[in-house]
Amino acid sequence: MAMESINRFLYGPTPEQRVQEWQSKLRQESRVLDREMRQLDIATKKAQQQVKQLANKGDAKNARILAREVVRSHKQKDRLSVSKARLGSISQQLKQQLAMVKVTGTLQKSTEIMKLSNSLIRLPQISEVMRNVSMEMQKAGIIDDMMEDMLDAQEDEDIEQEADAEVDKILFDLTNGKLGQAGTVGTELPSGQLEDEETERAMEQYRQQLKGILSS
Repeated sequence: MAMESINRFLYGPTPEQRVQEWQSKLRQESRVLDREMRQLDIATKKAQQQVKQLANKGDAKNARILAREVVRSHKQKDRLSVSKARLGSISQQLKQQLAMVKVTGTLQKSTEIMKLSNSLIRLPQISEVMRNVSMEMQKAGIIDDMMEDMLDAQEDEDIEQEADAEVDKILFDLTNGKLGQAGTVGTELPSGQLEDEETERAMEQYRQQLKGILSS
């Protein structure tokens, strides 16, 4: 063990040690995404219950507002799930690299790892760690210069374009068909039915909780 430490100090980590360190960091980031998804599930379930309560009170306006946040949370969970799968793919690719090291003695360049790493750098929850890992892999010769694209720049606009139909579907499902049918969900409160302070506070709480998770 002492000789290994001396060699590491003199010559730097071996390819095997580098890969093991990267895989450890990838596992840690995967746990971060698991935690984010659990928090998102809890907040979303609470918001869904509030949508039902608002719908039962006839508060179509606020039911739609909160349902839109539920739409966003579903999309965010999908994004986190895909990102976790990409972390697993990188780890698997690195495992294959270890097999190649035994044959060639060096780590090999991988366009697949570069593509996966670039996509993960854009995810705020793990961007800092993935940026550091990518720089280390770049120095090790596995990937070329990082090229962060802007594929997500249109995301908010795309969500807005898709949201109405998805919100209607969510409202229909959550309220057993009471809301969400064509023409039934308006943007104004029904006459004589104003939300009480307790409902307003609860709705704002869930909206802020969801937004906090979505923007983290």
